[in-house]
Amino acid sequence: MNWLERYREGRRAEVWHELRQLGAGSRDGGLEEEAQSVCDEMAGRARRNVEVIIERLSDAGYRFHTNDDDQETVVPHVPPTAEAPALADWLEEWFGAVPMTLLSWLRIVGDVWLVGTHPEWPTTAAADPLVIEVEGSRYPGPSPSGSINEEFAAWQDWAATDPDAGPFMLPLAPDRFHKANVSGGDPYGMFLPDGCADGLFVGDGTTPFVSYLNSVFRNGGFPRQTGSAAEWRLRNSLAADLLPL
Repeated sequence: MNWLERYREGRRAEVWHELRQLGAGSRDGGLEEEAQSVCDEMAGRARRNVEVIIERLSDAGYRFHTNDDDQETVVPHVPPTAEAPALADWLEEWFGAVPMTLLSWLRIVGDVWLVGTHPEWPTTAAADPLVIEVEGSRYPGPSPSGSINEEFAAWQDWAATDPDAGPFMLPLAPDRFHKANVSGGDPYGMFLPDGCADGLFVGDGTTPFVSYLNSVFRNGGFPRQTGSAAEWRLRNSLAADLLPL
């Protein structure tokens, strides 16, 4: 039984463990196509979860908005555009190796922004709502590749003068403080290049991307506790029947 069959059977933790143990070897010996199929399956399940959460939040009167004083209305989910496959190819050409889970998210899920305000849970923005934006569909200006080039050039300048700069991290989301419109730290993102099937997501800590997403979905899209009186009930209602990845 191959990885995809076992994944669909429910042996997901086992499959991710094997893929992570292989590291960049998941691309060797004809394994890449099979590994990518697991990542694509994961992304399809993640997209279903995102759509369910957004529908439930919308039905409950949640307003998706920017993380600033203006709180302008935001479309919370922009599916992949026609340019998404080309951006995925460009990322691989530019960096040499990009985690398959990130490429699957780019091609199948799209850009997600759950920052907003719930009428019964005013501290939702402090609960670190899910944001993953690779294409940057909400933002005017240069193409995604142009924006990434700018980030990479800034990192190169930093790394040239600071031996502790560390590897390049592709920004994917504001940190939990900026989501709540409070001055905070560096954005969340993923290290590149990385030839592993599942890359490392850097948020409050560093964890495999799929592990981070599973934590998010177990909590209905809001993985950080805020202590609101309505929080427990709302989290349970948002997380009910979401698909584990």
